[in-house]
Amino acid sequence: MPPQAVLYAENQALNAQVCGLRQQLEAAAFEVASLKVQIDYLKGKLFGGGQSEKLDRLQLQLKWEELEKLEASLPKPEKITKVSYERSAVREKRPLPAEIFAKLPVQETRTIIPQEVLARPEAFKQIGQESTFEIDVQPPKLVKREIVRPKFQEIADKAAAPVVAPAPARAVPGGYASAGLLAYIVIAKYLRHLPLYRLEQMSSEWGAQLPRQSMADWVRIAATWGEIIYKRMLEDLLTGKYIQADETPIRYCDPDARAGQTQQGYLWAISHPTGDVVFDWRLSRRHGELTTLIGADYQGLLQSDGYEAYASYASSRPHVQWLGCWAHARRKFFEAQAENPRLATAVLRLIARMYKREGEWDAQAIPAPERARRRQGPEGLARTMNALHKLAQRLLASKRVLPKSGLGRACTYILNQWEPLSAHLRHGESRLDNNRMENAIRPTAIGKKNWLFVGSPEAGNRAAVLYSLIVSCLRHGKDPHAYLRDILTRLPAMTTKDDLAPLLPKNWQPAS
Repeated sequence: MPPQAVLYAENQALNAQVCGLRQQLEAAAFEVASLKVQIDYLKGKLFGGGQSEKLDRLQLQLKWEELEKLEASLPKPEKITKVSYERSAVREKRPLPAEIFAKLPVQETRTIIPQEVLARPEAFKQIGQESTFEIDVQPPKLVKREIVRPKFQEIADKAAAPVVAPAPARAVPGGYASAGLLAYIVIAKYLRHLPLYRLEQMSSEWGAQLPRQSMADWVRIAATWGEIIYKRMLEDLLTGKYIQADETPIRYCDPDARAGQTQQGYLWAISHPTGDVVFDWRLSRRHGELTTLIGADYQGLLQSDGYEAYASYASSRPHVQWLGCWAHARRKFFEAQAENPRLATAVLRLIARMYKREGEWDAQAIPAPERARRRQGPEGLARTMNALHKLAQRLLASKRVLPKSGLGRACTYILNQWEPLSAHLRHGESRLDNNRMENAIRPTAIGKKNWLFVGSPEAGNRAAVLYSLIVSCLRHGKDPHAYLRDILTRLPAMTTKDDLAPLLPKNWQPAS
């Protein structure tokens, strides 16, 4: 082989090695950048500053014309510059103690007389007073309520059977736990997130120790009574035309599994934004679970995140419209700000524009048909959504946004979910996001950090019933303890002919 050919072949081989090394370096640099973004995000979550997804106030002042200029400038990398933003220094005014405790009843009043006046009271007259207050707390304590039923005998007929009033119907027949005690244990476990073993330890300070097994039985009894209302809540939701759905994983003990190992279960949840919340315990996250939860005959709007089970359910039913969640789409761009602050913030501002419009319509109490018309109008959401769609397409098409980067994945998500996200334009009754559903699930997420897992599959069903009642009360501004105490008092005395509607959390009113 001629020397020139040998040199050419060696040069080509070296070029190929250099290209390969360059690609490896680029891939390594991208991995390092991605890891740095993840570390910064986790630092924000751990040490603060990463919990809020709110935009700075100054970021929201960008005008629509400026957004159009930014969109037109995307293909020109030289025009992209780093922008810094200044945080607003506005602080919320803290309420005064007198305002916080204004409605707290005064249980005790102490009057302190000066020693000089006590020594010579006839020499002084009162011309005013100085008042202040302090807040005290009374720890929980167990009290005993006696139920006495006197027996009577008819004087004229001593052979007749004695007369005694029937025993009142109670949640625990023959037991010593009152409706109030049952409600307290349920609230402590499912709202205050206290495991039963800890409640057993605490109860010794209340006057007498309550056995953990007894408390477990009381939770089961309370769930059994609550299931009557739970089924009615589910029925009301499914007869409506709009539900939001979500699910969260929870570990559980399975007696058939190996000792010491827990299994993965799921609490599915559905609700209407202004209605009750219903949880349902399932042992899996399979697509079929949604069919058995919602049913095959549901007709209306179904809103959720991007999990494929919801898309599969809606696609096989022509009378079900799947709606997406703009909060999920927004969150991905919010997390991508560390990679490219300007481009990610441009998308966040467009989404903020939609929420601003929705807030204005909420303040005006715009009805659903009119809201749908406004969403499609020139000053509504359609124009902003179209701009978002084009912006995501251009960002992915540009060489500055890698498909596997945080910004690239955010753009891919919004394009893949575009049909359910844009479906809000046709339905005025829908909310742009699933945040109320996520907020409803939050107590379960906090609880499982304390009690770690449910004791059995059956315990998961009980948790679903009790969480449904408690979370629904919280959503409607009702006191969960007062509610549970009331229904556990009234349900044992009711019959199948009684109307349960007043006992639903959304309808319940405390006794005057």
